[in-house]
This record gives sequence, C-alpha cells and structure tokens, in this order.
Amino acid sequence: MRLAAWLLFILLAGAAQAQPTPTESVTVTGARSRQVLDRFVRGFAAPTRTTGKLARWDDGICPVVVGLPAKFTSFIAARLKEIAAKAGAPVNSHDICKTNIEIIFTTVPQKLLDNIRKRQSEYLGYVDSTAQLDALATVTHPIQAWYMTQTKDLRGQAEVDSAKGAGMEITIPDIYEPGRFMTMVMPNAHARAVSGSRLGDGTRSAFFNVIVVANPNALVEYEIGSLADYIAMLALAQIPSLDACQQLPSIMGLLAKDCERKAAALTDTDIAYLRGLYSMSLDRTLGIQQSEMAFQMEKSLEGK
Repeated sequence: MRLAAWLLFILLAGAAQAQPTPTESVTVTGARSRQVLDRFVRGFAAPTRTTGKLARWDDGICPVVVGLPAKFTSFIAARLKEIAAKAGAPVNSHDICKTNIEIIFTTVPQKLLDNIRKRQSEYLGYVDSTAQLDALATVTHPIQAWYMTQTKDLRGQAEVDSAKGAGMEITIPDIYEPGRFMTMVMPNAHARAVSGSRLGDGTRSAFFNVIVVANPNALVEYEIGSLADYIAMLALAQIPSLDACQQLPSIMGLLAKDCERKAAALTDTDIAYLRGLYSMSLDRTLGIQQSEMAFQMEKSLEGK
C-alpha cells in the first residue's frame, strides 16, 4: 500500500479554525554582507548522513494535504507548488502522480508518528539505532517534518539512505595460497560509482519522501497563508532546527521559541535561499554547495 493511502487510512484528523487571508510580502532590509549570508546558509542547511551534502528535490514534487476542509487543503497544495516553481524546484504537473510529500493535519500527531514508526519507520529518516529512532519519532513542535533521502551516484543509480546497505561481495586472490581466491561478504556495504575529484565525488543527495505533520489545535491563532508558507519551506528544504532565530528575517521564525523576528509570510531571504538550494551543484562538497548558495542568494537579493 502506498504511503499516502496508508496515512489516510490511519489518520485521525482535526479541523483547523484559521481563515484564509492573502499572504504577506516581507522585504529584507539592513546588512546583506556575504558573511551574513554565509552564516544564514550554514544555520539553515542540514547535510544528509550518507553524503554529507545538501538534499533537494530531484524529481517533481507531488503533494497531498489531508485533515482540513477541502478549501484549505487545496490552498496549501497550490501554494506549495507555486513556491516550488518560483524557487526552481521541480513540480509534477500531471493531475495524477505518485505522492512524495504528505502534509497531514491531525489533533493526535504523536499517535500518527507511533503508527508510522511501527509500520513504516524508514519514512522517518536515517537512524543508526533504536534510541535514535525513538527520538526521531517524537513530536516536539506544532508543525514538524520528517525526511526520507536517497543517494544517487555518478551513473544516476539511486539508493534510499539507510544504515543498512544493499550488501556486496568482493572476490580477491588469497595471498597465502596462490591460485586460490577468497570471497569477502559485506552485508551492509553501499556500492556506488564515484569520481576522484576533490571538489566532488559525483554522488548527490535528493529527497525521496517528506512527511509534514501539523496539529491544528496548536495553530488556531495563525492565518492559513502563514502556515502554508511555513509548510512549503519545510517541504522544500531540510531545516536543522525549528527553534533557531536567524539574523535575517525568515518564515521559520513564525513558530520558533523566543524569536522576536516572526515573519508572517515567506520573505525575500527565504525565496533567495530556496533559489540558491535549487541552483547549487548537487555533486560538490558541502563547503562548495554552501558557498554557491550564498553567492546565488546575494545575486537574488540584489535583484540580478
């Protein structure tokens, strides 16, 4: 059973009480130095465990929104696609497509996560131990996201990221008995085609599936436009901390604890960040990716 259909089956949803209003436009003012942008990128970007690089959507996004009245779910899905297109992220334009972003509003988010953990824990992301899975499957914020990533090698071969690899066998000559060979079995090894460049090994990280869970009972004071922008940011980029208060204004400050800069809509900085993310070189090292993103943000904010 596909994840989206299964989630709809187990979902116990609550209805939101917010009313739709036009989204706001926040203009970035103040310092835009390269150092500020570098810090913003490094504070915003979470590298994957397998490649140590930044992930983004490589395939067209196909979102589904459940748990709210149809007029709200349609608005959130349309807003996500609009922001993705503006950022340069791929969007699946077909009426029927394979869902890869599930946005779920439920008054019992922990119960939902407990079910996912029990039945399809791989959709919560990369873990090395049961303790890490327990922590990952804990709801800590009114809106939260879980990322299932994949690694693509130099030839485009894709493998979902996991501590357990597909396994491989290597046959080598026996140095003690000429003419004989030994077979080494490595059950958790990952076989990938890579390059020898110091600037990038040819591998790249991409999202395979993203789950966003929101508790409407904790969000009644927020407008649907603000929530749609916040969710879009989570669905298009993996944010390392939901409580960090950035030096530059961002929609991610909306629900951040002790953050005075609470933008009510996607800001110029957010759009510039997403454009940088979706224009950077996927196969480069993390440092190069971050530098490329800061450079693209600088150009975007200057209106070039």
